[in-house]
Amino acid sequence: MTTEPGAAPPFWDEACRHLRRRDRVLKRLIPQFGEARLPGRGDAFYTLARAVGGQLSSVKAAQSGGERFAALVGGGEPPVDPQRVLRLSPQDLRSAGLSLRKAEYLLDLARHFDEGRVHAGQWAAMDDEAIIRELVAIRGIGRWTAEMFLIFHL
Repeated sequence: MTTEPGAAPPFWDEACRHLRRRDRVLKRLIPQFGEARLPGRGDAFYTLARAVGGQLSSVKAAQSGGERFAALVGGGEPPVDPQRVLRLSPQDLRSAGLSLRKAEYLLDLARHFDEGRVHAGQWAAMDDEAIIRELVAIRGIGRWTAEMFLIFHL
């Protein structure tokens, strides 16, 4: 599933209705903040690449590194795609301020997407554990990163 950057995921309104019915605190809070949305982050590959690149970095360093990475692969927001990343060497990625290890992780992520070993188009219909299993098979993505991806992307 791909959500436009800044747009609420398609399930958002139904989730809010459900939470209002089931939780007495949220029943009062949701109407007060009814227009607030947890925005989607856009493209799955780009979101995961930014997560991997930003691991163990300060927020500011992760943002700066993400911008350099996006500029290196051709333009910022999607279409930062796996094929563009696969045309780069680890040394090219290091020029964006990534460690050699993170560069290797990003190349592995790109290979997984390029070879169809992740099924992003089917994630909306898959359960969380199945998605997590796909993601943790990628070097540099652990359970925590996969769970954060589920929260902020799906």
